[in-house]
This record gives sequence, C-alpha cells and structure tokens, in this order.
Amino acid sequence: MADIKYYDVILKPVVTEKSMNAMAEKKYTFLVHTDATKNQIKEAVQKMFEGTKVKSVNTMNLDGKNRRRGLVVGKTAKTKKAVVTLTEDSKDIEIFEGL
Repeated sequence: MADIKYYDVILKPVVTEKSMNAMAEKKYTFLVHTDATKNQIKEAVQKMFEGTKVKSVNTMNLDGKNRRRGLVVGKTAKTKKAVVTLTEDSKDIEIFEGL
C-alpha cells in the first residue's frame, strides 16, 4: 500500500447537479486517490477544511471507459469517488459556498 499524505488524497470536488443538491444534507462529493481508504479520506477532509467533523464516508470505484480513435482502442484511467457526510454541528466546506 502506498504512503499517501493527506494533501494527496483529495484530488478535486465533483460539481454536478446531483452533488449540489446533496449539499443541503451536508454531503460533499470528491474525486480521491484510487488507493485512499475511508479513514484516510476522513482525516484529509478534517485536516484540509478546519471546523469540519466527518460522520461517514462512502466510496465508489469507477472503471475506465472504453475509447477508440481510429483503429487504436484503449481505456481511460480508473477513478475513485467519495461522498463525505458531515455531522450536524460541523461547519460547511468553503469551496462549495460560491457555487
């Protein structure tokens, strides 16, 4: 297992209509490192965003899609998505406030 630091775990937030609607329930969606565990994701969110308390973390492994360009056939990279649920007394994450 790779030694992943907390600042390498979260790659970017997922900004979709479904993830924006889930923010009302204090659920935030991120693309994360493919080798990251739920405990590492929880620690990374709490360290990167001050005042947040993570209640639960749900993860999904997404396989790469088949792509074709001419005769060359390949796959896109695998990704991992995490839905982080915060506690009721936790502060909101600032990245999503302006969206």
